[in-house]
Amino acid sequence: MTALLKLADVSKRFDGLVAVNQMKFDIKKGEIVGLLGPNGSGKTTLINLISGALSPSQGSICINGKNIAGKRADQIARAGVARTFQLVRILPSMTVLENARVPAAFGAKAHRGSEIDRIALTHLKKVGLGDKADMMPGELTYIDQKRLELARALAAEPEVLLLDEWLAGLNPSELQDGIALIKELQSTGLTILLVEHIMEAVRALCPRCVVMNAGTLIADGPTNEVLANPDVVAAYLGDEYDA
Repeated sequence: MTALLKLADVSKRFDGLVAVNQMKFDIKKGEIVGLLGPNGSGKTTLINLISGALSPSQGSICINGKNIAGKRADQIARAGVARTFQLVRILPSMTVLENARVPAAFGAKAHRGSEIDRIALTHLKKVGLGDKADMMPGELTYIDQKRLELARALAAEPEVLLLDEWLAGLNPSELQDGIALIKELQSTGLTILLVEHIMEAVRALCPRCVVMNAGTLIADGPTNEVLANPDVVAAYLGDEYDA
């Protein structure tokens, strides 16, 4: 199967610091892949490069064979990429519905008129916020603010969804709800790249993992094999971790 997302020799340098060093991997349509690595390994920088928040110093990032490396974030959104953030980024002065309307208007399909509300409400309902459309984001619980950010990403109707520690900070019950929601999204054929530190979630969601350390790819393969890889254990999971 042809890769939907293909990275080739992607690097990002900040003066003398190489934050991402010749990253190379493919993701096929419908895959959910974990992107792992210790803090500071370059995971979020890589997500920023794919989503257009940063431009790579070199390399190509292709969606459906089209190189989006260095394009503006809005152009990349139109190409079919959406993301969430480590820290929730929602529009506090807009209602929940208005938050979801923005990506429906400016995402991959750029809806107009009544279609904007239809798409926004569809994705609010999908994440469990259909009855909170008229609320302000500040009135939501933390998990519901995370659900809103996910709904915003989904309302852009992406082919590739980038989840940057979306499950972080949830209590055990919320975590199980979050895992179930991501499984439901993946079952629709959505392609997901998941940055995560919670191994329970990684094992439940990701048949395959890509692991970074110091900006460099150190492992790529089936999750159980990757988590047992001595280089991964030493660099990320710690010597005492029992895979």
